Amino acid sequence: MTVRVVVADDERLVRGALRAIIGAEPGLTVVGEAATGAEAVSVVRELRPDVVLMDVRMPEVDGIRATEQLLRTMADPPRVIVVTTFENDAYVYEALRVGASGFLLKRAAAEDLVGAIRLVARSDSLLFPAAVRALAARHARTARAGTLRARLTDREAQVLRLMAEGLTNAEIAARLTVGAQTVKTHVAAILAKLHARDRTQAVIAAYEHGFVTPGGVV
Repeated sequence: MTVRVVVADDERLVRGALRAIIGAEPGLTVVGEAATGAEAVSVVRELRPDVVLMDVRMPEVDGIRATEQLLRTMADPPRVIVVTTFENDAYVYEALRVGASGFLLKRAAAEDLVGAIRLVARSDSLLFPAAVRALAARHARTARAGTLRARLTDREAQVLRLMAEGLTNAEIAARLTVGAQTVKTHVAAILAKLHARDRTQAVIAAYEHGFVTPGGVV
């Protein structure tokens, strides 16, 4: 199945470069472009792509608000990867907090861009876990750890801690000596209980509630 992508960036040259990279890859296609956040919302609602590459800073409506609008108002919204110049940008963390699945640096290599799109489209892992954890450690509000912990079983809490370390389902299964399907079931339960759309959102929630801290877990 072809992964359909919308590219949103206020620089024409950037959009053109991203279109060229994506268009050269089998199974990926760019179905639309947008130069502002407001235009991105309109184009995505019309074209219904699988993945959006969203520049975090755009005129009219920035990438954060555009991402929030899409994820709040669409019944089946696309996965959003925010694109930024700086890895430690507070804007990036805010975009992740409102629902983006991961982020890319504008200087990322072509193979990293393509791999990120495929990974997020599959929704089976956390995109760049170390970078996401570093952002969360700097910007998370870290409060109310007990309220999040109370929603989870002991095993789910273990799985969430390992998710926050960036482990895949297979790696979690090996660590806990259980089957991969068992881990998949626990991950699904965690996402449902935390109202998280994917693993990135679950990890962000863990930091926001103080369940995971820069020094470890509580």
